[in-house]
Amino acid sequence: MPAKAPTPSLEGAVHIPGEKPRDEEIDVFGMTHVGKARAANQDHFLICSLQKTVEVHATSLPETDLLPRRGQRLAFLGVVADGVGGHVGGEEAARVAVAEITGYVTTSLDCYYAHDPGQEATFKEALQEGVLQAHRRVQADAEGRGERGATTMTLVLAVWPRLYVLQVGDSRCYLLRKEKFYRLTRDQTMAERLIEEGLVVREEAERSRMAHILTSAVGGSEIMPAMTAITSRWGDVLMACSDGLTKHVSEDRIHERLSSMTSAEQVCRQLVNDALDAGGSDNITVLVGYARKRPSTT
Repeated sequence: MPAKAPTPSLEGAVHIPGEKPRDEEIDVFGMTHVGKARAANQDHFLICSLQKTVEVHATSLPETDLLPRRGQRLAFLGVVADGVGGHVGGEEAARVAVAEITGYVTTSLDCYYAHDPGQEATFKEALQEGVLQAHRRVQADAEGRGERGATTMTLVLAVWPRLYVLQVGDSRCYLLRKEKFYRLTRDQTMAERLIEEGLVVREEAERSRMAHILTSAVGGSEIMPAMTAITSRWGDVLMACSDGLTKHVSEDRIHERLSSMTSAEQVCRQLVNDALDAGGSDNITVLVGYARKRPSTT
């Protein structure tokens, strides 16, 4: 069954998400592969946890009173960027974009991590501004080097219980919730634009070169960040990927792999191998994460 586009019914009835997953209840993994046809890898990715930290400058307390030292996890961030353009320009655009948005999220959005529902609109605006800031930085960097370069970007920010997916280009994000499989992003390509305007049918458009021409890119001539926000649930499986995976691996196959996964690392490696076995004509990047309750030890 093909992936379903996000709909309001994805949220369903009023849902109480429960307690926030502990660090040991989160399984997350990411990997990238150059593929079989490209000389270099223009994909970049990042997975990180954002933590609340306390810097002690002076105290009379014994050191043991300051434990635990590790800060409380505030959010999880995952980013996939697929560089486009010349070999050096595309790789550099992806690298700069990931570094810039990570810095922005780390330093500019911490005031929202308490997740006051009344501030969600402001939070979304601030997150979109971060992508626009990365866009300007990529453009300035390319201009300074006298090169052209742009990149896709799919960003996943989990601030329990809310999940934000921000997308530019055609890297994708999927959600497996129980037996149902959703695509949370829509490709920003010429093919999708022609389909929306009723000029071509989907089957024809997806087989044409229009499917690989971006209408929106970080650092490109046009950028249109698109955002989806949902309430997370225990057991949700999230996957972000570059189009090096989806060029070769069907959504039915992705659904099957995620449904039978035993770990985030295992399924990432399986999916990359699937893409390689089917031709591996592009760089391949896959990120997977999920939260599962551990059995009580008491």
